[in-house]
Amino acid sequence: MYAVATEVPAPAELYDAIHAELLRRTEGAVEGLLVHIGRATKRGFEVIEVWESREQFERYTEFVNTVVAELSQGDFPLAAPAVEEFDLRGLLIPAAKISR
Repeated sequence: MYAVATEVPAPAELYDAIHAELLRRTEGAVEGLLVHIGRATKRGFEVIEVWESREQFERYTEFVNTVVAELSQGDFPLAAPAVEEFDLRGLLIPAAKISR
């Protein structure tokens, strides 16, 4: 498994737009994504995700970057996000029958 937290110094409204567009394009089916949590922060927004593998995360990130570029179109000054990989100590998603 691969776990990552990404803090983006951009308005939470940009997250909302990106999230809605990604849901529209993928219908919520993203290969390898186990958990996605988005939240507003004082400096913008943060995304916390758990993936089956780092490779799946990297492939999807390329797709996300394309959507971000389309939606931001210079309207938001996009500084580099702070990405933090972390060791996942436990994961429980009862509805999906996932526990590790």
